[in-house]
Amino acid sequence: MVLNFNNKKEIIKKNHNIAKSALSAITADISKITVNEMNDLRRQARELNIEMSVIRNTLLKKSLKNTNFSQLINILKGPTLIAFSMKHPGSASRLFKKFTENNTKFKIITAIFEKKILSLQEIEQLAILPTYEEILTKFIIILKEVSIGKLLRTLNAICKNKKDQT
Repeated sequence: MVLNFNNKKEIIKKNHNIAKSALSAITADISKITVNEMNDLRRQARELNIEMSVIRNTLLKKSLKNTNFSQLINILKGPTLIAFSMKHPGSASRLFKKFTENNTKFKIITAIFEKKILSLQEIEQLAILPTYEEILTKFIIILKEVSIGKLLRTLNAICKNKKDQT
């Protein structure tokens, strides 16, 4: 597809606005991924509120200027897929990690979070970072266990008292 100057400006502006509001970004090499696999990845990304783009590196570099992701400009080479996490910083990393398990040809290049380029180990840590809902669920479970545990200990003590009195 041939892009004229105005189309290029629109692409740069759109990706710049996404980058300004994103929490983290991750890049991957998609040169050996089939169209069906890519469509599946895009569908999953939409469900998780992840903004994904496959654009020319020259346009991507221009769109990342003056954002928290400007450090990626020097790293971008070859066909690049970039995904921006919009609601949870680890959502795009989690998606890419899960996708890599089923597609060995899909290679994660790098990620950036809080203006810091992450190593592959740090990307793994970002991917396992629990979401707000997961933390809230765990907290509620802990509260239930604590209160039920107290109740059971109290009932057990009452039973012991009654056995001791008889």
